[in-house]
Amino acid sequence: MTEVKETAPHIIVIGNEKGGTGKSTIAMHLAIKLMQERYSVAVVDLDGRQGSLSKYVENRRKFCQDNHIVLPIPLHYRFEPVANYNDISQELKQLDDTIREISPKVDAIIMDTPGHKNYLFEAAHDYADTLITPITDSLVDLSAIANIDSSTGSLQSPGPYAEFVWEAKKHLATKGKAYLNWIVCGNKTSSLRSRNKAFVFEALEKLGKLYGFRFCEGLKDRVIYRELFLDGLTVLDMQTEPLKRKMSLSHLAAKLEIKNLAEFICP
Repeated sequence: MTEVKETAPHIIVIGNEKGGTGKSTIAMHLAIKLMQERYSVAVVDLDGRQGSLSKYVENRRKFCQDNHIVLPIPLHYRFEPVANYNDISQELKQLDDTIREISPKVDAIIMDTPGHKNYLFEAAHDYADTLITPITDSLVDLSAIANIDSSTGSLQSPGPYAEFVWEAKKHLATKGKAYLNWIVCGNKTSSLRSRNKAFVFEALEKLGKLYGFRFCEGLKDRVIYRELFLDGLTVLDMQTEPLKRKMSLSHLAAKLEIKNLAEFICP
């Protein structure tokens, strides 16, 4: 029998109005980290057409079946945009019904959003207690948060995603959520020091005070994340029973990054 929770789950939305920032990698690693801490977790893939998070969960399930082992696997739900405009309201109702159905069963719900704005992307933010926005150390990614003069470093205007989050915050306030824990974290960033990376990170530190988010450097661009995806594994699994795999320095560094990011998100 599934345990019924007395309190509402904490809903974590992974969102950015841009693809390719590694949202699914963060979603899966955070889910496994929470499950290893003995929290019950559900993941909701709202980018079901691409389905990166869904494939991650499916790969993990298959790996466990093929190797006859047991690893923590979150509850998994998948949504993709409907082709018919008239069906949108019905799918939004189905999403809401799903959240209501699973809420008594879990401690946390992690929602992975599309890399572009659509009705599922917008709906996810309405549920958020915590919003995590992965961003690479690219000026292109930075423009989603703010338009900055690269020669002077001065702010010109908010980016489209920052404006969207501002409107989402106001909407959440009308529903009684006075505070949105918004975190912008580096992801797939270069391990090398560069002028461009320093410029982006310094800008985000300043913008956080202005736009109301906390910034952390997050995860570097590591091949191991892509390799582990094929088996549905995370760096957090490597030394747990029943795997007990040898960890390289890169694995250890990645595990520390995940630990630091999880503690920054959920102290």
